[in-house]
Amino acid sequence: MEINRLFDTLDYQLEECPLDDSLANKVDGKWQTISTQEFKELVNQLSAGLINKEVQKDDKVGIVSFNRPEWVITDFAVTQIGAIGVPMYPNSTPGDYAFIINDASIKRVFCGDVEICEKIESVKDKLNQPVELYCFDENQKFEFWKNLFKQPGQSDIDEINARRDSIKTEDLATIIYTSGTTGNPKGVMLSHKNILSNSASVEEIFPNVEKGYRTLSFLPLCHIFERTGLYTYMRLGVSIYYAESMDTIGENLKEVKPQFFATVPRLLEKVYDKIVAKGYSLTGIKKQLFFWALQLGDKYEPNKSHSFIYKLKLAIANKLIFSKWREALGGNVQFIVSGAAALQPRLARVFWSAQIKILEAYGLTETSPGISFTRDDPKDVRIGCVGPLLPRVEVKFGEDGEILAKGPSVMMGYFNRPDATAEVLDSDGWFHTGDIGEMVEGRYLKITDRKKEIFKTSGGKYIAPQLIENKFKESTLIEQVMVIGEGEKFPSALVVPAFEVLRDWCEIKKINYTTDIEMIAHERVLKKFQKEVDRLNKSFAQYEKIKKIKLLPTSWTIESGELTPTLKLKRKVILSKYQADIDSLYA
Repeated sequence: MEINRLFDTLDYQLEECPLDDSLANKVDGKWQTISTQEFKELVNQLSAGLINKEVQKDDKVGIVSFNRPEWVITDFAVTQIGAIGVPMYPNSTPGDYAFIINDASIKRVFCGDVEICEKIESVKDKLNQPVELYCFDENQKFEFWKNLFKQPGQSDIDEINARRDSIKTEDLATIIYTSGTTGNPKGVMLSHKNILSNSASVEEIFPNVEKGYRTLSFLPLCHIFERTGLYTYMRLGVSIYYAESMDTIGENLKEVKPQFFATVPRLLEKVYDKIVAKGYSLTGIKKQLFFWALQLGDKYEPNKSHSFIYKLKLAIANKLIFSKWREALGGNVQFIVSGAAALQPRLARVFWSAQIKILEAYGLTETSPGISFTRDDPKDVRIGCVGPLLPRVEVKFGEDGEILAKGPSVMMGYFNRPDATAEVLDSDGWFHTGDIGEMVEGRYLKITDRKKEIFKTSGGKYIAPQLIENKFKESTLIEQVMVIGEGEKFPSALVVPAFEVLRDWCEIKKINYTTDIEMIAHERVLKKFQKEVDRLNKSFAQYEKIKKIKLLPTSWTIESGELTPTLKLKRKVILSKYQADIDSLYA
């Protein structure tokens, strides 16, 4: 059967590759599965209930929850009756909820838990219209979502089918509000065709995936990266297991034993840093072997021919060291898809050398999201690039190197914002990504920076902060970093240390660790960080070298306002918050 609307992916799975565990999550400590048939029945029951509640075509329905099957069931039930799903981040602020609910005229919101319901309820006096709240968790305060369910009779099924038949592939399917590093979020309007064209393109070049493969899902479903993945997994017959939380990913990987999963570089960095921290705690020959294996991995290039001696050494490293990495990921992982931000080239090399293929993807919410995707053939991999273009996607470059994309996956526009739409979508249909990049060997797309984040020093030299930041995060001692220096004589950096690693280093060096605040002012710690800066600076031209750093005692988080829900730096917020520290660097 043809897949022309998002909800068609469920019917396709039911017809072509029905699963006993289409969706799964942990309830009371045990994995609970939902078959494709049960999935279909639950969707129809909720659709019938929504119709009974007089939900009309084009009504906006909000979904705010961490990943769980209820999110997906609601998405399909809403979409197949012609309503428009508006997903929101479960860790957004009440103010963001108020803005989105008002901007999209949302009348009903499905919430993952009581806490989310309470956040939305706390801003009800700021809403332009009453909003009905439904909670996925049964509770005493808010309406339980299953109270909406209705066992559909023939008239209900006829109404659902009539609504389904009226929906065209070009129709609006969802509005996804971008997290926004500056100002209020913008609602990206995506049609069924936008998302499905991207899903089909990914399916064409996806590694060999067999029916019954498992994936562990933990990236937010409200983000287009995981959302498009959802429809792709369904059409491939992949069982989707939802992690309990971000803190239980390691444990859940060992339980689910997935063949692949999608992640963001930040999480891979944390995994790698934990591995290295364990390496430092080893002694004797074990420690020597561990860092010998890492050094081998640092030299690995998937597309290059290596000497017999190197291959032999790597085989030994894989048997003794890297095999434990694969076990920690469940023992079955064949590849990992990484997207939403730039991945350190060193991480890509080490994971590939450990027989864990890292397939980098690049795109934006506005492109549904994929523009390029790394292939799983080692000969077709270029570390530092984000792969060849996806089928049906075109790219060209502006005079300043900006990446312009065109194809069926490019958004319909921004909701209620024709002015903002005109700024990024030109008359010929090219979407201006805001990213600077280039083609390597005429095939592999490479991202060099964000157009708006490049700044100029007082000497007239342009600095691309992301390139420098990515290099600096290779240090296991650096948790977070932001390069600054616009209009100044030289670039500097705000640095948040990786305090767990710093604590281990202090123990090895017999330095009495007191508090984080005291340690970042400790003379020997400052000298160690300066050595790291000097080492990392060797990769850059003289004018790009970081001259000074300021160590900060507190991590940047979503809750404290320095990160977007997708873990991108809110540079203006950080600049404002740490202005005194920045001034001290240039005093």
